[in-house]
Amino acid sequence: MTAPNAQPLQSLDEWEDDLKTRYPEADKPAFLATDPEKKKEEFRNYAKNARPSVREFYRLNHTYQSYDFVKAKKADYLKLNRRQMTVWEAAEYLNNLVDDSDPDTDLSQLEHLLQTAEHIRQDGQPRWFILAGFIHDLGKILCLYGEPQWAVVGDTFPVGCAFSDKIVFSEFFSANPDINDPKLSSRLGVYEEGAGLGQVDLSWGHDEYIYHVVKDRMPEQALYMLRYHSFYPAHRELEYNYLMNDHDREMFKWVNAFNPYDLYTKNHAKPDAQKLRPFYEDLISEYLPGKLSW
Repeated sequence: MTAPNAQPLQSLDEWEDDLKTRYPEADKPAFLATDPEKKKEEFRNYAKNARPSVREFYRLNHTYQSYDFVKAKKADYLKLNRRQMTVWEAAEYLNNLVDDSDPDTDLSQLEHLLQTAEHIRQDGQPRWFILAGFIHDLGKILCLYGEPQWAVVGDTFPVGCAFSDKIVFSEFFSANPDINDPKLSSRLGVYEEGAGLGQVDLSWGHDEYIYHVVKDRMPEQALYMLRYHSFYPAHRELEYNYLMNDHDREMFKWVNAFNPYDLYTKNHAKPDAQKLRPFYEDLISEYLPGKLSW
């Protein structure tokens, strides 16, 4: 099956805005604008604009994120032979994803990363936790390699076994080729009960990519945050527990601790990147020094 190179979202932020609608911050209204002074009717009209694009995004994602597709992307990208960059250089490279068509944010990708990391820092979290916040979306440079949006962002899910009906827009899996394979559409599929998520292939995207870029250099807690922060069927819908082992469940406490910073820290207050740069370059040099393979 040949996948189209469609880009239905106005920007990658549109997927994250939709997540905040589905998973609102505790004790706050379901609708959250990036500008706290912006009235609801002034925000992008999801009923007429964003919602259809998000729906189309998930139709493409669920149709083409098959077991063979994921294996092929891993075989290609996990050679890590695209570029040699420092972490700060990668963040600046990601700034090429700034989208002037998005009316709800005027921040660069680097500024978004700093917002997340600075909230974590202000809460007194460990230094590796702060760094995880800074780098967690760097895998979105996949878009700059020509990958379509649906192969970069989106709620992640296991491939190679049955698709859960708790996955958003699960009805679109009816067009996925794996649905017609008795093995790949069975409960366990190619996996063993309780074997652990390290043995499981999730849909391809920025989470898996950044995990592999830094997997030999960051603490395990940070690696779980990076690899599974978009695995909403597991950490929000509590699905696929049967594929996890006890160690996964213990580590998911860190994924859950990270999730609020991932979703709810965006606003229009611009961080001063040049003022903050010395702190982050020192932090980077502690865990991820020099040029990394991407």
